[in-house]
Amino acid sequence: MDSGLFFNEDCISGCQRHIAEGSVDLIISDPPYGIGGDKLHKHYNRKEEFVLEGYKEVSAEHYPAFSEQWIFQADRILRPGGSIYIVSGYTNLIHVLNALQKTSLLEINHIIWKYNFGVYTRNKFVSSHYHILYYVKPGGPVTFNTFCRYGNDERADGHKSLNYQDREDVWIINREYKPGQRKNKNELPRELLAKIIQYSSNEGDLVFDLFLGSFSTAKVAVGLGRRAGGFELSPVAFQHQMEDTMRIEPGSLLKDLRVPIQKLITNQGKGWTEAEARDLWDRYLKLSVQLGTRKQIVEVLCDEFGRGRFSIGKMIERIEGGDERWGHLKKEMKPGLQ
Repeated sequence: MDSGLFFNEDCISGCQRHIAEGSVDLIISDPPYGIGGDKLHKHYNRKEEFVLEGYKEVSAEHYPAFSEQWIFQADRILRPGGSIYIVSGYTNLIHVLNALQKTSLLEINHIIWKYNFGVYTRNKFVSSHYHILYYVKPGGPVTFNTFCRYGNDERADGHKSLNYQDREDVWIINREYKPGQRKNKNELPRELLAKIIQYSSNEGDLVFDLFLGSFSTAKVAVGLGRRAGGFELSPVAFQHQMEDTMRIEPGSLLKDLRVPIQKLITNQGKGWTEAEARDLWDRYLKLSVQLGTRKQIVEVLCDEFGRGRFSIGKMIERIEGGDERWGHLKKEMKPGLQ
């Protein structure tokens, strides 16, 4: 396709033959979990007649070597500075982590994805989460679009930062129900994929999935204006999902993205001068008389001084705490004397 490269073959040998070293910007992969995935429907209330044939499970005995082999290829094809997200259950998580330790990849976050239903159990806690391992390849610029979904000053009820909440490492995202539709054994929700792709890639980047399955990663990536690619072993799944993917118009999902509200912080990242710190402390003392809470005071100071809450709050703490450099301002400028 114009928007990507797709292969109906094994990803380990396929990567060696087809994919150049350092050519991929972002990898998102949901490999087989090695827990009898071809029999999981017995634990769920799910009709298998709608599930596409050809799911290939990996035996527990072969799982350590399998993990090392495909993760080695992922490390090889990822560009310096590129990112990889691996979705894993807990049963074979140790083998995935061990394989990652044998590569050049560096751990950034260990994310927990909490979903809306798990396997019902009587004698132990219900498992209703997956692990998402976020690693980057050193040696180049890392793409992380901090404010791609929420602006730096957007607040929810109770004045909680929406950006902060969205970037916490526990994600509560429901799975998608597709009653009566043809589907693969396991499909990642579009909301989860869009979040990863927005944060860790830009339009035009190549987003790769070594286990395409439902082609969800590819479909979302193409819809968000990225190039996509990957491997799928099952001929049945490949043919069906390839046809669906080819119907997606590149960039068609961009119009549906939430537009973050950005607040201009004119002095972000700049150091404090003596005069600016003195002016800040002067305004802080005056506002302390006029306003009720420190939080309200910091809000006003952020607007007046063109700085973020952390920068304002930290400088006030330094002055109040008698910091070696800035503590003298507290002694020189008393309430009522400024």
